[in-house]
Amino acid sequence: MWVTAGANRYTPNPRATIFVQSHVPAHAELAWLLSCVTPVGWLGRMIQYKEKARKQGEDVRTGLMTYPVLMAADILLYQADLVPVGEDQKQHLELTRDIADKVNNDYGGKPWKKRGGRGGRVFKVPEVFIPPAGARIMSLLDGNSKMSKSAENDNSRINLTDTPEQIAAKIKRCKTDAVDGLEWGNPDRPEATNLLTIYSLCTGKSKDEVIAECGPMRWGAFKPALTEAVVEHLRPLQTKYAELMADQSYIDAVLAKGAEAASATADRTLMDVRDAMGFVPPFRR
Repeated sequence: MWVTAGANRYTPNPRATIFVQSHVPAHAELAWLLSCVTPVGWLGRMIQYKEKARKQGEDVRTGLMTYPVLMAADILLYQADLVPVGEDQKQHLELTRDIADKVNNDYGGKPWKKRGGRGGRVFKVPEVFIPPAGARIMSLLDGNSKMSKSAENDNSRINLTDTPEQIAAKIKRCKTDAVDGLEWGNPDRPEATNLLTIYSLCTGKSKDEVIAECGPMRWGAFKPALTEAVVEHLRPLQTKYAELMADQSYIDAVLAKGAEAASATADRTLMDVRDAMGFVPPFRR
């Protein structure tokens, strides 16, 4: 699923275009074109690739290495100004900026004009936006590893569709320590910082408010409070999710409309890229 910027019957004004990425072929084509200009050395430096490749050894797939190029295509197709990401994705956004600069320098401007094109910049170079809080939520089982939907152990994360009972069970079993009281920022207590951060994000309370309320607590008292905060934070989302899932025809219509709208923008960008790189334009019948 991909979200760029549209309307639905639940909101009065257009706010997001929602579509399935594979329903817009321009994503795959632009990813291939960008992979042809992206140095392998740039991809080999990606931290997530290095970590996963180390674990997978000879079984590591090409797609794992080139995934950041596909991410770059996802972003550059829509000429994004600002891209909100978690801290762990910052390096991929920096790669996206490098790829955009390389294409602009190698194929845009005067080279593009010489080939008969309009010249100018092929891609807008996006800025990275990292939220001031919650940019990196850590695993419930290890305060030094990030929470991830691809982690093998489902108990390491809170899924958006987890029931209140599942959330309570996961938080009850999450890793803590034997120290009384809770605190932010102690490198020896990463789980305390992580769980307080989740509580802060779910309640909307500041760090000072959270520590005044929860600092004196023991884990046995804090975990139920955290469970309630997470459950209540997710309740409106889960209610809307159940409502939407009960009407599959509406979902299909939104995705079809979204793919059409996204394709209109993506195809314009892809046409510019083809033109700038010197591809023969398709014949019109």
